Amino acid sequence: MSEELTKDGWIKRTAIDEPRLSEIILEYESLGYEVQLEPVKLEDLDEECKMCYQSQIDKIKTVYVRKRKS
Repeated sequence: MSEELTKDGWIKRTAIDEPRLSEIILEYESLGYEVQLEPVKLEDLDEECKMCYQSQIDKIKTVYVRKRKS
């Protein structure tokens, strides 16, 4: 899926959960970006991140953005 997003102009920015997730979404939208959220894929993370994210995998989202089309 991430390859498809990249082809469509989406840029991966971060993987995060609440409460910062909502703040990041609002900030990017206020700057004129579209925001797409995707589930985190453990295989895309380094070992240290996997250990932290594994227990909360259903709460953490990967944030993709692209400039809003006029």
